[in-house]
Amino acid sequence: MTTTQSTPVRAATPSAPAVGHRIQNAVIKYGFIFVTVTLFAYFAISEPSFRDSATLLDTLRYVSVAAILGLGVTLTMAVGGMDMSVGSVAGLGVTVAAKTMVSYNQVGTVAILAVVVAGALVGLLNALLIVVLKIPDLLATLGTLFVIQGTKLVLVDGQSITPGMTQSDGTTAPGRFTAGFLRIDRGTVLGIPISVLIFGALTVIAWVFLARTRWGRVLYAIGANPEASRLAGIRVGAYRALAYVLSGVLASTGGLILASRIGQGDVSAGTSQLLEAIAVALVGTSVLGLGRPNVWGTALGAVLIGIITTGLTIKGLPYYTQDVVEGAVLILALVFSFTLSKRRTA
Repeated sequence: MTTTQSTPVRAATPSAPAVGHRIQNAVIKYGFIFVTVTLFAYFAISEPSFRDSATLLDTLRYVSVAAILGLGVTLTMAVGGMDMSVGSVAGLGVTVAAKTMVSYNQVGTVAILAVVVAGALVGLLNALLIVVLKIPDLLATLGTLFVIQGTKLVLVDGQSITPGMTQSDGTTAPGRFTAGFLRIDRGTVLGIPISVLIFGALTVIAWVFLARTRWGRVLYAIGANPEASRLAGIRVGAYRALAYVLSGVLASTGGLILASRIGQGDVSAGTSQLLEAIAVALVGTSVLGLGRPNVWGTALGAVLIGIITTGLTIKGLPYYTQDVVEGAVLILALVFSFTLSKRRTA
């Protein structure tokens, strides 16, 4: 009779490569959020004024324009494109609003409608160039950028529009920015700036559209593989056109906030908004390791840019250092989105 002696089973321990893989996944998924929280904590601890609720609300108010423009860029990135005209569309919105109220003496509601229509028309122009004439997205929207910048100057004879100014025909501008229009950026509801509420509402709407509707899923499918989408019966051109029209409307909405903020038709308005809008959209791709354009990532990217700008300003650093830091953060986010994520999937 033979007896068998059982050998105790040793619990498997994770190998070093497996542990390293988990760490890398955690860095990719949560690294950007960690950077945001760390910077916020640093400025909050080192600068007591940074912790004030008024400062935090002003930070959100400051980034609201770039964030809304970034949402438009996110929509075009979802279909595999890029809208380079959003900054100029926002500037056009400032000019149209000022021209409508100051030169034509119209009420704020008319100005809002005119600005939104102007943004939609620019979106249609981009769609025509990209979808119908088959011009690459970057080149088409870059051309639109220059056309709009020139058009703005033509509309106002190269000068900013201010209440009481002498117009090109020698008459005095009869209108002004209405109090209701100025409340778009300067007013508050329950202590929260209206521009911040607009930013929040548009973020939720854009998220529902992209993540919870068929249209949003189709946009992502087109961005991933337009030919496969076409073979599946999707009207690729129509959906790409939709993305650019929505981007134009969002950019013009940012222009409304900008016009309300500066209170005049500044011909240079919107020039600096393009880079920030693209930056927040690109930074947002690294949030939670998604590696694709997403609405909440864009919103968080805008908040991070605001934290950096406000924190460095409070610390008294020159404005040009902010560009260096923002650029470094963008590069770091792109490393999370592309370099590390590709290694994870390799």
